[in-house]
Amino acid sequence: MGMHDWRTVLGEVVASQERLDRTLAALDDAALRAPSPLAGWTRGHLVQHIARNADSYSRLLEWAATGVVTPQYASAAAREEEIEAGAHLPYDELVADARAAGERFVALARALPEDRWEARVAALQGWAHPAWYTLYRRWREVEVHHVDLDAGYGVADWPAAYVRWELAESLPMLRGSVPYARIVVTGPDLVVELGGAGPELRGDGGELLGWVTGRAPAPHAPVPPWPYPAATDWSEA
Repeated sequence: MGMHDWRTVLGEVVASQERLDRTLAALDDAALRAPSPLAGWTRGHLVQHIARNADSYSRLLEWAATGVVTPQYASAAAREEEIEAGAHLPYDELVADARAAGERFVALARALPEDRWEARVAALQGWAHPAWYTLYRRWREVEVHHVDLDAGYGVADWPAAYVRWELAESLPMLRGSVPYARIVVTGPDLVVELGGAGPELRGDGGELLGWVTGRAPAPHAPVPPWPYPAATDWSEA
C-alpha cells in the first residue's frame, strides 16, 4: 500500500477503531483500573494514550493541510504528563474521549485535500514522512494497543491486511539483527530477504508479528525494541 491507497487504509483505521470501541464498551471502571501488560500502565493509561495519540496525528494532518508546523507532541515529557493526567478519569469519560478523538482524526483525514497527502510532517522522534503515512501509524497504534488491553483481543485477531503491512514494514529492519537469511510468512503470504548465510525462518503471520512486536511469546531469536522508524527514508524524496 502507498499514498494512492489512503482511502483503503483510512477504511482499515475506521474498522480498527470500531473493534476497539466494542472492546471498551464491554469493560467497566474497575477493568480500566487494572494493570495492563505495559509496565506501569493501567488499562486507563492505555485508553488515554490511544485517545491522545489520535489527537497527535490530527495535529500532523493540520500541519499537512495548512503548512504551519504543528508538532505531534510538544515534547516526550508533555506526552507522558498528558497520559498520566487523563488515565484516572471515570470510565464513561475515558471511553467517550477515545471514541471522539478517533472520530476527529478520521474527519480530518477525509477532509484533507488530495494534493496535501504528500506534504511532509514529522514524528515526535524527528523523522519526517508524508502525511499519508500518518494513517498507517494510527492503524498500528490502534491494533497493537488493542492487544495490550488484554481484554479478549489478541494477536490472532489482527486483520490479515494489518499483519501483512506491518511485517513488510518491520521485518526488513531486522537485517543484521537476527540470525536469519530470509523470513517466510504464511497467512498472509510474504517473503522477506534479510541476506547472509543464516537459516530460513518460517511462521504464521500473526505469530511472527507477535514476536516482532513483543506481544506474543515465540521460539525465535530476540529482536530489537519495536516499533522501528519507517523503513522508507523520505528525507531525500
